[in-house]
Amino acid sequence: MLLLIALANVHLYVYGHPIGIRAYPRDVDGPDQVVALLQVMLVDGRAYPLFALLFGYGIVQLAWRRSAVGLPAPAVTRLVRRRGAWMIVIGLAHGVLLWSGDIIGAYGLLAVLMAGLLVRGTDLSLLVTATVGVVLASMVYALTGLTMPGEQQVLLQSMTMEDPGNALISRAVEWASFGFLTQAFPVFGAVALGAWAARRRLLDEPERHRPLLVRVAVCGIGAAILLGLPLALMIAQLWTAPPLVAVLLAGALHALGGYAGGAGYAAAFGLLAIRVAQRGGPGPVTHALQACGQRSLSCYLAQSVAFVALLPAWTLGLGDDAQLWQAALVAAGAWLVILLVAVASDRAGYRGPAEILLRRLTYGPRRSHADLTAHT
Repeated sequence: MLLLIALANVHLYVYGHPIGIRAYPRDVDGPDQVVALLQVMLVDGRAYPLFALLFGYGIVQLAWRRSAVGLPAPAVTRLVRRRGAWMIVIGLAHGVLLWSGDIIGAYGLLAVLMAGLLVRGTDLSLLVTATVGVVLASMVYALTGLTMPGEQQVLLQSMTMEDPGNALISRAVEWASFGFLTQAFPVFGAVALGAWAARRRLLDEPERHRPLLVRVAVCGIGAAILLGLPLALMIAQLWTAPPLVAVLLAGALHALGGYAGGAGYAAAFGLLAIRVAQRGGPGPVTHALQACGQRSLSCYLAQSVAFVALLPAWTLGLGDDAQLWQAALVAAGAWLVILLVAVASDRAGYRGPAEILLRRLTYGPRRSHADLTAHT
């Protein structure tokens, strides 16, 4: 998931090219066309619904753990809201200091607003919310197929600012308008869908649901590819001058494919877990992914540190006139280095610093230590 998010984010650090649909460069050719095609069909608009689905799944798991030790449902709901509120604070700091496209604050906002539904809502209410979310996201995403006006060279202006102070102020404005509310709205349906899946333990007990997971993985990832293809062809400059109705339809289909792809990826992870269990347990690669997943918040923040150190104008400025394929290599390389750091931290017995901070803010020092011990 973190690799997908890194690939989804990194092209927004690139500037110096006129940008078009979904802030991709208009002048793609050669290797960049291949990257654009693959990224729009498999990553763009797919990573965040996946994250949202797993986020909703995780909230239900958290609620079960607290209920198992005797915490009543209203108290669990307040706990989820408190955790979400602190996520907004962490997201604000992340957005202003590093990356205005932050998603931590957005998902924290969803936790605050949806806590009652996720903890105590009926299955029907979760499914209705998921359906409404898919429909609204498709309607909004229809507009994302439109080309950026004029000769704008970057979506986030803070990337092009050489003065760190001006860039910081710009990021604060961008986070409030783009990285916060705009990121939360399109994926609230996926959060509800993840909670519904968690109540059926689809990923906790994947062997019991293998036929369903196979169908969801095949159909979901297949739908992501097919429904994302029209927009991918436009972004890769393989379908030039499409009619307006095709542009709007392509944007809506891309959103539908994103929800399908997020569910498909999650199901594929469940099937992978079955395969790992059949082989007698995790090997070195799976252990590495587990170490990264157990520190997902810290690793997500570390990606921003890596990108910011290299790409914006106020640091090394390597994003200036960079190609899509180069940015994709930076994303994959940063993810791999962070993965290795997570493995080293796991072997040394260190938890992720961001995870420890969020637990302490949510539970308090004593409660967070007991919760961490029980979780480990």
